Amino acid sequence: MAGQKGKVAIVTGSATGLGAAAAVQLADLGWNIVVNYTRSKTEAEQTMAAVTGKGVEAVLMQADVGEDADCRRLVEQAMGKWGRVDGVINNAGTTTFQQQGDLDAVQAEDFARINRVNVVGPYQMSRAVFPVMKKQWEEKGARGSIVNISSIAGVMGVGSSIPYMCSKGALNTLTLALAKWLAPAVRVNTVCPGFIQSRWLLGGMGEEAYAKARAQQETGTPLRQAGTTDQMAEAAVFFLASASNITGEFLIVDAGMHLGATPLRFR
Repeated sequence: MAGQKGKVAIVTGSATGLGAAAAVQLADLGWNIVVNYTRSKTEAEQTMAAVTGKGVEAVLMQADVGEDADCRRLVEQAMGKWGRVDGVINNAGTTTFQQQGDLDAVQAEDFARINRVNVVGPYQMSRAVFPVMKKQWEEKGARGSIVNISSIAGVMGVGSSIPYMCSKGALNTLTLALAKWLAPAVRVNTVCPGFIQSRWLLGGMGEEAYAKARAQQETGTPLRQAGTTDQMAEAAVFFLASASNITGEFLIVDAGMHLGATPLRFR
């Protein structure tokens, strides 16, 4: 990808997992990175070391995307360091793991907390960065790019909890709205991962359920594989850095899980 060197991306929730993988992949392309974390400072420092090891610059910033002031500080940090922001990956997210069918386990507080991070957070980040990207478009013809990390949960209604599923469905709708409202200065797209091999998912599901889910991915999906953080990050980086004529799109990355059970083969 030509012309990538020196561009700047803010990757929220980039201490671990998909966010960390996306930050490193963008660094491979020559992007400078704002590495963001809320609690995982040690892991965020490791991500920053991996990024700067690619020969680019990075800054490390603790921020909660559920707080509007923190979102604005992330943009200010990038502008103060490099004077530009070319892309944002809204990866920071949260959930609660609840037993399917147990409606009493779901509280109003769960909806509020999860939506604050998963929906309001990406909105606030997009709002904070839009004036910068609009100015860059008007003065230099440089179009910005925002990528939201959603989930197959927002498409199929399956996942860790009902509040999480609802938040990702709302994030998909937010993507459509922002793709219209922020055009032509900014492209806005969404990646919808399926199962991801990750410490986060293992911790939430527990070893037995995680192993079962992974086995189902490796035997019951058309591609017969369980997704990795690198594979999900590849999709996010594609939207952010390469898909110059695409906006308002969702990309499901789930080894074909959304297609249903693997069909019988008669020959």
